[in-house]
Amino acid sequence: MAFTLRQLQFFVAAAEQGSVSGAGRMLSISQSSVTEAIRALEDDLGVTLFDRQARGLEITQKGSAFLRHARQILADVATARQSFRDDAEQATGRLSLGVTSLVAGYVLSDILSRFRRAFPQVELNVIEDNGDYLQHLLIGGELDVAVLLTSSVRDRMALHVETLLVSPYRLWLPLGHRLGQSAAIALDELAGEPLIQLMVDEIEESTHRLMAALAVKPQIAFRTRSVEAVRSLVATGAGLAILPSLVYRPWSLEGDRIEIRDVSGDLPTVQVGLAWRKGAPLSPPALNFIRSAQSAIPSR
Repeated sequence: MAFTLRQLQFFVAAAEQGSVSGAGRMLSISQSSVTEAIRALEDDLGVTLFDRQARGLEITQKGSAFLRHARQILADVATARQSFRDDAEQATGRLSLGVTSLVAGYVLSDILSRFRRAFPQVELNVIEDNGDYLQHLLIGGELDVAVLLTSSVRDRMALHVETLLVSPYRLWLPLGHRLGQSAAIALDELAGEPLIQLMVDEIEESTHRLMAALAVKPQIAFRTRSVEAVRSLVATGAGLAILPSLVYRPWSLEGDRIEIRDVSGDLPTVQVGLAWRKGAPLSPPALNFIRSAQSAIPSR
C-alpha cells in the first residue's frame, strides 16, 4: 500500500517535535494516530525512520534522508493546490530580497523554491549580508523584503516584522558522551567542558552572554563561522556546542552521529522571519513572497 499525505504530515511533525506526544499536540490529534501512521509509513518504505527511546524519538539516518523528501512532497502538493486558486504563474515583476547567512543556509531554500514554482515569471535579486545592513537597505527602499533573524531587528518603528519560526538552543554532543545520559542538562554541568563556538549572526553574541553568566567558564576550544565545521568537531569529540535546533542535523559530513539534549536554564531563542518597510505599499511580487513564506513555514 502506497503511503499517504496524512502519513507524511504526521512523520514530519514527529521529526520536528522529537516525540509522538509533541506531534499529537502540534496537529491536535491522538498519539495513537501518529504512532499508527509512522508504523504504516515504515512498513511501506521498508526502513526504520525513528529509534524509539524513553525520552522520545531519535530520527535515524534513513529517516533524516527521507524527511527532506517528505517535506518536498508536501510543499509540492501545497503549491499544486495554490496554482488552481489563482493565476499566480502569470504574475511578473521584480523582487529585491535580502537574507542573512545563517537563514540562507537553513530556511531560505524551502521558501525560495516554493515562491519560484508559484511565480516563475518574477525576476529575483537576492542579497546576502548581515542583519544590520539588510535593515539599512530595507529602510532605504533598496530591498523589498528580508528573511532574517527577527530577534535582532532593532528599528521596529520603521519596519514591519513577522516571526515565522522560533528555534530554542540545545546542547550538541558526540555519541557516548557522559552528559548524554541525561535528558536535560544544567548549564553549570558544562563547567570545564571544551566548547565549539559558532561566530555567525547573533549566535556569537548570545553564546557569549550565556558563558558570561556561568560561575566557572567553559573552555572555548575552537571558534568558526562554519556550521559544518562545528558538526565535525562535535561528532569527533573535540568539544560540545550550544546552538539553535534550527541548524541541527544528526550526522556530520563524515557520517558521525551528533546528539542533542535540552539545557535547563534561561537560554535564548533564535527567531526567524520577515521584515519589510513601513509606510510604503508592497509590490505584488513582495506581497506574494510574504504569503508564500508564511505558507512554507507555518508559525509555531
